[in-house]
Amino acid sequence: MAAQMTDAHRRFLQVLMSHGIMEGSEARKLHKHCCEVHNVYYAHDKLADFISTINRHLQPLFMQIRKGMSEDDGRAHYALVNLAETEITKMASDYTENELELFRKTMDLIILSENGFAPSTDVLNLADQLKTKKMKKKEAEQVLKVFVEDKWLSERNGEFTLHTRCIIEMEQYILSNYQDVARKCNICHSLAIQSQVCESCGIGMHLPCIRKYFRAQTEPRCPQCNDFWTCDIPGVSRTDSQSPPKPGRTEKSFMLSTRRS
Repeated sequence: MAAQMTDAHRRFLQVLMSHGIMEGSEARKLHKHCCEVHNVYYAHDKLADFISTINRHLQPLFMQIRKGMSEDDGRAHYALVNLAETEITKMASDYTENELELFRKTMDLIILSENGFAPSTDVLNLADQLKTKKMKKKEAEQVLKVFVEDKWLSERNGEFTLHTRCIIEMEQYILSNYQDVARKCNICHSLAIQSQVCESCGIGMHLPCIRKYFRAQTEPRCPQCNDFWTCDIPGVSRTDSQSPPKPGRTEKSFMLSTRRS
């Protein structure tokens, strides 16, 4: 018999909706709090079942709580996703047409980049290239600040990337609209924006997934084609007996690993 939706489930959903996205440890704390407040059975290892109950009741509304991973540190996050429309469409009620165009163009730069980041100077240069209505750079800076505050973009060290919330909620949109370049991580099978790519077979992996996978291997070989992994692996040292990275690849992958430290 399927578990019934209780006030504990409703409170959990309301809080998640107000946050937009929630880190895994916070979701676990919220799960416990909601169960205690409403005198509902609680078990620390039953968060997935708890969320499944909510999702069954959200199904007729074409909504779902989805679990995703931060590309920076590999920590789990939860977000509420609207399955009935693309997230770009949903954003239309919150932003003006030219603000949405700036977001789309920023997403283009990020996804089409080699490392999943777009320099802020390149993003700001988009302001006077908008077809809907051009922006002054000061105005664009304020709009980008709002996108960061609303957790659609992340900004650090003068560069923008997609926030974990954006990746979870827009995964299908990105996979559909960037079919030639968007890829899923070969380890966790989620959309990979910040990733390293095998030079032999082209599969990609998140940096946290790479660290976890190669720590358990005697030498770094691609899980798909078994060729030597030529990128520098953040957090995993190479032994002297292993082959050195290929020229031209070390600089890029070193940039990837140090950028996120």
